Amino acid sequence: MSTLLSFLPFIIILFVLFSCFVTVQQGNVAVITVFGKYRRVMNAGLNFKIPFIETMYRKISIQNRSAEMEFQATTQDQANVYFKAMILYSVLSNNEEIIKNVAFKFVDDRSFMQALIRTVEGNIRGFVATKKQSEVLSLRGEIVGDVKLNLDHTLEGWGFHLIDLQLNDITFDDAIMKSMAQVVASNNLKAAAENEGQALLITKTKAAEAEGNAIKISAEAEREAARLRGQGVALFRQEVAIGMAGAAKEMQEANLDTNVILFSMWMEAIKHFAENGKGNTIFLDGSADNMQKTMQQMMSIISKPK
Repeated sequence: MSTLLSFLPFIIILFVLFSCFVTVQQGNVAVITVFGKYRRVMNAGLNFKIPFIETMYRKISIQNRSAEMEFQATTQDQANVYFKAMILYSVLSNNEEIIKNVAFKFVDDRSFMQALIRTVEGNIRGFVATKKQSEVLSLRGEIVGDVKLNLDHTLEGWGFHLIDLQLNDITFDDAIMKSMAQVVASNNLKAAAENEGQALLITKTKAAEAEGNAIKISAEAEREAARLRGQGVALFRQEVAIGMAGAAKEMQEANLDTNVILFSMWMEAIKHFAENGKGNTIFLDGSADNMQKTMQQMMSIISKPK
């Protein structure tokens, strides 16, 4: 017993010595008070404090922190909008005045989180209340920007900074979601119909242009063919006239009747009718009077003055 009592002063000294040193983890700071009043801030690492006089009031993390929230807002046209969001925030810095703000502005972390979440929700509700439900989905970025603009000043007064706000999900009541899906489907059908109509119009226009070009080319070809046919007929008649004139001259020199030429031409014509005619029967008057009459008509044509 006496031996234990002899070591007691040594044990007390060791206890007091160990209580003089405090370790603060990296990413944290410690707020020290003396008899309940703020005294100083301890940074990360091994720190010295006066035992029984200085007290560690609380440790504060200066790392980034996050919180998730779910809440409901109402649009200008009385539609319910449901949000799922995530906020990322942190202490502004390890500056002494800022750390004092963080340590003593709220009773505890729970109270701070409640104030932060309600402030974010209030800002989003205020923004959504000025918009129609059809606009909300397309204004995700504007909502985040408006909340950050309005919230940064408030958080700075608390010693914090809002790093980011993510709106992970925005939904409406089932009836509204169905009606929005119907609107999207009808707009898609309308766009498809318009595209189909434009495609049909283009197809018909191109077809009309092609048909017009084909008609134009065909008409040009027909005109050229008719011109060539006319030239061919003219050349044929010219050669026939030259041939007949030569034959008539030779027959006159031989003291022969030139009417034989006309008779030969008439016979050739009858032969052509028989070979190329598409009818089944050819009626010809082969009497002597008719042949004489035909010869006279042919002679009158040849003998007409030029």
